[in-house]
Amino acid sequence: MAIKGGVYGVTRGLRKQIGAARVFDTLLDEQTILGLALGSGLAGLLPIPEIQYLAYLHNAEDQLRGEAATLQFFSAGQYRNPMVVRIAGYGYQRGFGGHFHNDDAVGVLRDIPGLVIASPGRPDDAAAMLRTCVAAAEVDGAVCVFLEPIARYHTRDLHAEGDHGWLAYYPATEHVPIGRARSYGDGTDLCLVSWANGLFLSLRVAARLAASGIGCRVVDLRWLAPLPLADVLRAARACGRVLVVDETRRTGGVSEGVLAGLLDAGFRGRMARVTSQDSFIPLGDAAEHVLVSEAEIEAAAHRLMDG
Repeated sequence: MAIKGGVYGVTRGLRKQIGAARVFDTLLDEQTILGLALGSGLAGLLPIPEIQYLAYLHNAEDQLRGEAATLQFFSAGQYRNPMVVRIAGYGYQRGFGGHFHNDDAVGVLRDIPGLVIASPGRPDDAAAMLRTCVAAAEVDGAVCVFLEPIARYHTRDLHAEGDHGWLAYYPATEHVPIGRARSYGDGTDLCLVSWANGLFLSLRVAARLAASGIGCRVVDLRWLAPLPLADVLRAARACGRVLVVDETRRTGGVSEGVLAGLLDAGFRGRMARVTSQDSFIPLGDAAEHVLVSEAEIEAAAHRLMDG
C-alpha cells in the first residue's frame, strides 16, 4: 500500500515525495517483508519495513528472533542488519477488529535480547522516537520495533469533544533517548504508569481523580525494551503508590516487568495493576469485556488510595 500510505494512511504522500525506489510495495507476506529487510540491512541500506497488524507479525517473528537480533551477537559485531519495523497494534479500534486486527501480545518481542521496542502514544513522541530509532539503527546497527497504537491514529481530543488535547506540534529535530519515560502532572498521591492507549485512558482518569481530590502523576513508559525503570522508580517514590495500567494481557504483559523492576529496586510502597484479560480480542462490543477500561482504572485507583 505504498501509494495509499498503509492501511491507515500514516505515510500517505511519502512515495510521491521521495520516489518509488525507496517507498514500494512487497508481497503481502510478513516473512518476505522482514526477509527483504534483513537482506537490505546487510547490503548497507536502512530498511523500515511495515507490518500491517501486530497479529500478522507472529507468522514471521522468527525473522526477528532467530535472524535479525542475533546477527551482531553471533558475529562478534562483524555484521549487522539494522532496521526499524513499524507495526500497527493493540486494540480499542471502533467498528473494526477481531483478533487478526486487534492484538496486544507483546511478550514474544520483549524477551528478545537487544531488541529495542518503542511504543509512543502521543504524536509528538511518535515523530521524535521514530527519529531516534532510525538513528540507533544507522549508527549502532540496532534492530528496533516501533509499535503504533491503531486507535490513536486519528484521535484529536482528550477530555472533551473539540478540546484537541491529543494534538501536538511536529518536533522537526527532536529525539527521545531510548529507555526514558515522560511524565504528566506533579501530584503526590498516586502514580499511574502506562503507555500507548493506556496513556490516553490514564490521563482521562487522572483528571477525574484530581476533581475528587486525588493528585496524580502519569508516567508514559514510551519504551517497552529497555523499560525506563529509573524514571518510574523516581515517580513511584514521589507518590508512594503505583498503579500500572497495562493494555496487554495479564500473563506475559508489560506490568509484570514494571512491578518486578520496582521490587528489585527496593520500592516498598503500595502497588497494583489493571490489565486486559488473557484472551484474544473479540469483535465488536465484546472487546470491551476483554480490554482494560477507564472504569477499571478508576476503581483500582480508589482501592489503592483506600487501602
